[in-house]
Amino acid sequence: MSAPQLVVHRDKELMAQAAAARLITRIVDAQSARGSASVVLTGGRNGNGLLAALGSAPARDAIDWSRLDLWWGDERFLPEGDPERNVTQARAALLDRVPLDPVRVHAMPASDGPYGNDVEAAAEAYAAELAAAAGPENHGPVPVFDVLMLGVGPDTHVASLFPELPAVRETERTVVGVHGAPKPPPTRITLTLPAIRAAREVWLLAAGEDKAKAAAMALSGAGEIQAPAAGARGRSRTLWLLDAAAASELPRALYPPASA
Repeated sequence: MSAPQLVVHRDKELMAQAAAARLITRIVDAQSARGSASVVLTGGRNGNGLLAALGSAPARDAIDWSRLDLWWGDERFLPEGDPERNVTQARAALLDRVPLDPVRVHAMPASDGPYGNDVEAAAEAYAAELAAAAGPENHGPVPVFDVLMLGVGPDTHVASLFPELPAVRETERTVVGVHGAPKPPPTRITLTLPAIRAAREVWLLAAGEDKAKAAAMALSGAGEIQAPAAGARGRSRTLWLLDAAAASELPRALYPPASA
C-alpha cells in the first residue's frame, strides 16, 4: 500500500474546487488509457461539496459520462429517495445534471428494496455486484477503482467503518452490514478495508476544525481498529486533501506547504 501524501488548501471551498479539478483529470486519464473509469463516491458535506464543485467546473464536459462507473463507499440503510441517503444527496449535487448511463450508477440497496430490512442480504448483493464487475485483470472480488473517495469523520471513521466496531475488523468480505453505528442512522452498508485497498487511488477528504484531531491521529501512527482512516490506503496513491483548519493539529513534520 502507498504512503499518505498531503495537500492542504486555504479553505473548504478551495479544497472542493481543487479536488474536483483533480478528479476530472483522473477520470479523463483513465478513460483515455482504458476506455472507461471507475470512481467510488462518498457522502457527507465534503463529498457533496466536491460533487457540487464538479458540476460547476468548466472542464466537466471533458468527461465522457457514459463511460463512467460510479459506486459508493457506504450508504445509510433507509428507503429509496430518503434525503439522508448518500445517493439521494449525490443526485441532487450532480448526478441528475450529467448524462450518466443509469446501468453504470451502482447505488447500494435501500431498506424498501428487494431485500427489505435485511441489511446483511443487501450487503451480500452489493458484494456480488462488485464481484460481477471485476474482470480477470483485477485479480480480486472488486474492480480496481481508479479513485475511491472517503470523508473522514471527527472520530476517524471512513465510509461506515467506525472505531472498534466489527466492520473495521473485517478481513474477508468486501461489503458488510453495520448495526449500532454511533451516528444516525444506526443501520448502514459499507465497503470494508479490503475493498477500499483495491483502489488505485484513495482520497481522504477532511475540512473544518472538527476534523483536526481525527486527521492528526490517523496520520500519526494510530492503528486502523482505533482510527479506521489510518487503514484506508490505495494501491498506487493515498492522498489526504485537507483545508487549513483540518490540518491545524498535524505534527509540523507532516504539514506540507499550502498548495493554494
